[in-house]
Amino acid sequence: MGIRILWPRTGRNNAVEEEAVGEGIITEFAHGYDQVTEEQWRNCDGIVGGALPETFLPMLDKCRIAVKTAVGFDDVNLEAFGKLGIPVCNVPDYGTREVADHAIALMMTLTKSIAFHDESLREDPVKNWRPALNPYGKRMADCTFGVVGLGRIGTTAMRRAQAFEMDCVFYDPYQPSGLELALGVRRVDALGELMAQSDVVSIHTPLNDETTKLIDADAFADAKQGMIVINTARGPILDLDALHDAMKDGTVLAAGLDVLPDEPANLNAPLIAAWQGNEDWIKHRLVITPHSAFFTPESVRDIRAFAARTAARYLRDGRLVNCVNEEYLSFRR
Repeated sequence: MGIRILWPRTGRNNAVEEEAVGEGIITEFAHGYDQVTEEQWRNCDGIVGGALPETFLPMLDKCRIAVKTAVGFDDVNLEAFGKLGIPVCNVPDYGTREVADHAIALMMTLTKSIAFHDESLREDPVKNWRPALNPYGKRMADCTFGVVGLGRIGTTAMRRAQAFEMDCVFYDPYQPSGLELALGVRRVDALGELMAQSDVVSIHTPLNDETTKLIDADAFADAKQGMIVINTARGPILDLDALHDAMKDGTVLAAGLDVLPDEPANLNAPLIAAWQGNEDWIKHRLVITPHSAFFTPESVRDIRAFAARTAARYLRDGRLVNCVNEEYLSFRR
């Protein structure tokens, strides 16, 4: 029957995926998980999807690989797939530049008071024409840019900050010694050290048990007064209530968030309620975007192609890359 790869939920045009898998692969597409037949589940050799729920696991008689079309995989039961001998892979090499660009864009929006001026001028273009007023203004070359999590995206964001002549420092206990020398940056051994010296802290760590609410009240207790916080990683890494309190007492001058613990935003969260209500104390100090950092037409094409290629290479040649559940693989089909 040949090698069959199943996409349980796709759009109408699947030319990108078909081109990426190459010859000798049968591609099967559905427009929703409820549209996949039992025969397709039982006879597919691989699955590529944005969601990998556990409900269909009992039907995966032949499946040898599952690829999540995302960088993050915190919502996948890696152990359950592993016990069936199914490697789960992610796509860590898509959207790297886009997310790093977005982190820098959020920083610059705040440090150059772009949103502040735009909103003020909309209220009164004459009275609020104030070129010398920049309440969050900072000279980039005099600032320290701190990165939490120096993976692909964190490194890319730091390289962009270096172009602004910022002093760059990172905290990542899992990176090997000497990486700081290769990149020409500094490293610290504790999160508190990073918080204490950074004018801008940009979060780029994965979400897991260790990093959930990593940036909490204790972290802000160590923070440099008047810092800026940027999060383009995962919402639950940053304790939103702790950020609310840190902004309220002035520890945090401003924040740029592309991700939130609840998406869409939980309007009952104190920080979100204050932001939506445009309360005086938070006005112009918080910029929120809708988990859109990853998106460009190019990045969407990349993730579709890279995910398809990852599945096809393993099924055709046995080459496994970007496996995120290797520790749970009791055997491999």
